[in-house]
Amino acid sequence: MLNITETKRIYRHRRIRRKISGTAERPRMCIHRSLKNMSVSCIDDSKGIVIMGLSTLAKDVKIGIKNGGNIKAAEVLGEAFAKLALVKGVKLVSFDRGGYMYHGRVKAFADAARKAGLEF
Repeated sequence: MLNITETKRIYRHRRIRRKISGTAERPRMCIHRSLKNMSVSCIDDSKGIVIMGLSTLAKDVKIGIKNGGNIKAAEVLGEAFAKLALVKGVKLVSFDRGGYMYHGRVKAFADAARKAGLEF
């Protein structure tokens, strides 16, 4: 059974998802964070496919960080994800914060992704 804060986050995420949807031209960039790691995916909801995904557990991201659950790791993940997205041809995305508040690691990830070239 989930605790009350996680349950409330899931309700917030469902409310957000009613408004945000990804397409082939503008996929949804969905973020998930845990205490030890972060992961992010680019999703085309019209086809129901995941275009790409990256986590702090990936080898190329894990090299630059000591701990996957802090702001520095979120910044490294944001830069790496933006570079991967640009290689795959994705420049414009819809940011889905996953029900998390827009501060701390979520904000650090978003700022680093914007700085590296993603538009949202």
